[in-house]
Amino acid sequence: MSIDVRVPLEQQSYSTAYQQMLERVRYEGAYPTRERAEEVIRLVLAGLGRQLTGDERVDLAARLPLEAARALTAQIPDTQPLSGWAFVKDLAARSGSSLATTRWDTGSVFAAVAAHARSDLITRILDQLPTGWALLFGQAELNPAT
Repeated sequence: MSIDVRVPLEQQSYSTAYQQMLERVRYEGAYPTRERAEEVIRLVLAGLGRQLTGDERVDLAARLPLEAARALTAQIPDTQPLSGWAFVKDLAARSGSSLATTRWDTGSVFAAVAAHARSDLITRILDQLPTGWALLFGQAELNPAT
């Protein structure tokens, strides 16, 4: 199933799982339209796709609805992963949104992502990424004992 950005969202055929993800993000983020929720999902998952590598990337893509998995996997991972805060700043710069809005958008999408992924996968993802990401997923940032 392909997504044609030239066709309005309401005329496109999405999987039921993706429609549910759209509605969850729309609800969590209090977005006025499905189109706005779609924009946020694409932005945040593309950003996450630039950060994740290896089995975690593959496993997350396998758990997401196809449309969301495509947004995630269409990106080539960066060579230097960003901290959670740097990730938010990067997305804000790319979207032209404020840092507060981008942080809100990220949390809204990651809540839906966490609903699709098992907690052990989220833990593996957080273990792979630099500090600051747990908060984006609505979890406490745990510093390992050294």
